Amino acid sequence: MKHTVGILLLTLVMLFSATELVAQNTKAGVGVIVIDAGHGGIFPGAVYGKVKEKDLNLKVALKLGALIEAELPDVKVVYTRKSDVALGKTLNDDLTARADIANRAGGDFFISIHANAAPKATSVYGVETIIMGESEKETRYNESAVYNNNREELIDMSDETTAAMVRAYIQNLQFTYGEYSEMMARIMQSHYAKGGRNARRVNRQLLKVLYATDMPSVLTEIGFMSNAKELAYMNSEKGQNELARMLCNAVKEYVSHINRLSGGVVETVAESVASEVKSEVAEPTTVKVSQPTTAKVEPTTSAAVMAKSVEGYAIQVLASEKKINLNDGQFKNYRGKVKCYEGTGALKYKYCFGEYGSRAEAQSNLATLRRTFSGAFVVHYKDGKIIK
Repeated sequence: MKHTVGILLLTLVMLFSATELVAQNTKAGVGVIVIDAGHGGIFPGAVYGKVKEKDLNLKVALKLGALIEAELPDVKVVYTRKSDVALGKTLNDDLTARADIANRAGGDFFISIHANAAPKATSVYGVETIIMGESEKETRYNESAVYNNNREELIDMSDETTAAMVRAYIQNLQFTYGEYSEMMARIMQSHYAKGGRNARRVNRQLLKVLYATDMPSVLTEIGFMSNAKELAYMNSEKGQNELARMLCNAVKEYVSHINRLSGGVVETVAESVASEVKSEVAEPTTVKVSQPTTAKVEPTTSAAVMAKSVEGYAIQVLASEKKINLNDGQFKNYRGKVKCYEGTGALKYKYCFGEYGSRAEAQSNLATLRRTFSGAFVVHYKDGKIIK
């Protein structure tokens, strides 16, 4: 236990300085992408008939890497594995080794490829993409993993010390890699939808491999092995080629956007994604910028949406790349009660509730906001801007 706590403390120390690292990565653009074929060797993942998840993951990963190498020659591709091998004697060691490979390579982005399963609901099908975060189920001490397929790969939140550290990490993540991870996840889902797949959702889970990677990262589930039709598709050369193509197109869009940001050109990913994404975020801690609103959004001036020039603390509930109407339905019962502040990162506009004189006062009201926005967290603002 002491060893685990020590590792977590070291990880937090590194991550609390990650804002500067993100700025450096964004400034330099995307140079290294790490592709992780989930499972391998003695860890087969889900098994249906004679088909093993580890094999599907590897085939799609290698095809994706080959496409990126051919179409993005300035991007270096690093694989966590290129053959059927385990990277550790235990599953925990294996997951740690994958993150270590990514971190040593100086990755600018990490993509872990997996396949899903729902043994008790074999009609379920579609693709999902996961980013680091805490869902309602995990808040209740991991009582259930998504379709019970990733239980051993989740961080155990039953230990209070571990839970406190992980939640501190998640709050810091909002300012660093989290926005980039969510951007990539949404782009992935949009390209799955363009490719004719059932793009289910962007999900949040406390996955160990995402927690340990010091860069924006996602884990994508390419389909349900428990669905016979989808399993046949994933196990076919045609299906693997199509999935690799969808993912490559998503990578190319993300890289293009980040490189434009590094060159000082402002462009909204939401505008290109909005008409395609059919999924929703499971825990809506950031604004659903990828979905068009049915309500007419009137142009707003900075005077109308920016907070007055005062300093204090507030509770952030949503964030977006472009300004949205403060009465938009996405604010639910807080419509007209939030204010917009400017911040850093891909999602520049931060929507917050409340004006508190101290962090402790804001923290005391956080539980109430989390009933509606489970990922809400406390921020410090000054003169209409979020400050660290």
